[in-house]
Amino acid sequence: MLKSLVIRNYALIKNLELNPSASFSTITGETGAGKSIMLGALGLLLGNRADTRVLYENEEKCIVEAVFQIEGLDLEELFESLELDYTPETIMRREISASGKSRTFINDTPVTLEVMKTIGNYLIDVHSQRDTYLLGSPTYQLNIIDGLAKNAPILHEYRLAFKKYKELETLYQQLLETSDQLKKEADYNHFLYEELVKSRLSEGEQPALEEELSIIEHAEEIRARLFESAEMLDQGEMALLPALQKIIKNLQSVSQYAEHFVPMKERLHSAMLEVADIAREINNELQKIDYDSDRQSEIQERLSLLYLLLQKHQAATEKDLIAIRDSLKLKVEKVLNLDAELENARKSMTSSHEQMALIGAKLQQSRLAVVKGFKNGLETILRELAMPHASVEIRHANIPPSANGMDKFNILFSANIGVAPDELKNVASGGEFSRLMFGIKYLLTDFSALPTIVFDEIDTGISGEVAMKMAKMMKAMSSHHQVIVITHLPQIAASGDTHYFVFKENIGDRSVTKIRSLNVDEREVEIAKMISGDNPTQGALQSARELMAR
Repeated sequence: MLKSLVIRNYALIKNLELNPSASFSTITGETGAGKSIMLGALGLLLGNRADTRVLYENEEKCIVEAVFQIEGLDLEELFESLELDYTPETIMRREISASGKSRTFINDTPVTLEVMKTIGNYLIDVHSQRDTYLLGSPTYQLNIIDGLAKNAPILHEYRLAFKKYKELETLYQQLLETSDQLKKEADYNHFLYEELVKSRLSEGEQPALEEELSIIEHAEEIRARLFESAEMLDQGEMALLPALQKIIKNLQSVSQYAEHFVPMKERLHSAMLEVADIAREINNELQKIDYDSDRQSEIQERLSLLYLLLQKHQAATEKDLIAIRDSLKLKVEKVLNLDAELENARKSMTSSHEQMALIGAKLQQSRLAVVKGFKNGLETILRELAMPHASVEIRHANIPPSANGMDKFNILFSANIGVAPDELKNVASGGEFSRLMFGIKYLLTDFSALPTIVFDEIDTGISGEVAMKMAKMMKAMSSHHQVIVITHLPQIAASGDTHYFVFKENIGDRSVTKIRSLNVDEREVEIAKMISGDNPTQGALQSARELMAR
């Protein structure tokens, strides 16, 4: 249960503390005094969005802190799964700085907003006017059915299965699209690949062929130049090698007279050996040089093919063509293997769908099992709330799988005899909406482990004997749950164990929302004011006493 709520620097609240009764607390006050502001602050602990506009003083941070008694709620495993220390008395705190930065804590341990929201969902249920408006929403109605059926575990299991199925379905669709695209390109890719394979590509082939072709095309000139060079080195009358040999002999001869001629002779001998080697290579090349028209045609044809392939694939070298060939090979092989990959993906997707459908069917059975009891129970409560002819119909339809299951429920309602039940937006007035919503919440409390339930003006459009019956039901709820009600009805205000009064004070040029607990005499006066106005009559005071006594 909620032991205390402290709010600082939030909206019109500078500093406010609430210590509700363990069973039934009522909160009253003039319109605009700030009753619902407290719920806005409490919503911050349940993960609601916040910004710096909520700050009362822009220079100070906003703090909302709640202390919950959670012993006996079996939340130890939840705390452990969230890596939090479990304590029977748990403190949840949220801070919003002047810069807009938000921080959240559980038992002084920093946590994410999602973790705080998870914990809060196990501790408190806040009903606001917005929930009443949402009652016509199919999603909200489905949540009601799931709450009655206690479907949280199986719904979680289903959502995991649905998520897995959607992932596999996406993968299959992507493969299908890839397959269609690759198959469109398959024949052309195969042709390009075969063309490159047949061309027997070899890295460095092009420059080698270009050089060989150049030699063939200039064979006559090359032979003439090489022959002339050979003559000058070794074979002519003035050949270089014989001259070098003669010079070496001369240096050898004079070396006997002076040793410094020896290095000169040795250097010249080395040069002669190098020239002799070059002469041999020139002679060898002379033997090779010949004009071969067949080889010339063969090279030209090969180079033409290479040039064509380079241009076709926008490549610079044979190395690039080889890389393109290997890439095409992978594409061709992928197409060949894609059918098997697609079939495996389809089987995985189908298996996942079957598993999801199986869990979805169990979820559907669980939902349908509570529909009749929900209808009968709600009609019984509505009769108690002065709607003797109210009838409820709950229609079910199968829908394609979604994150919430494979079901759609539609709650239809009629308040009058002879009028067929219809969608809530078409038949329910404000007071009827309030009674419907309260009846649903009343039913849900029997299936809920939530220790604290907060109602914000769920009694809109209610008065008289209906208000008395609603107050009685709230009192019954408070025997198993902590109930906190923001109300404008004296019948409900008089039923609480503790009565808080919210009011505004003007401090300087600012209005401040405050709250105080009323004693018996103060309650009597406040309830009398709710009956007859700011200056209650003796009759109103007597009525207040009677309401409190009841």
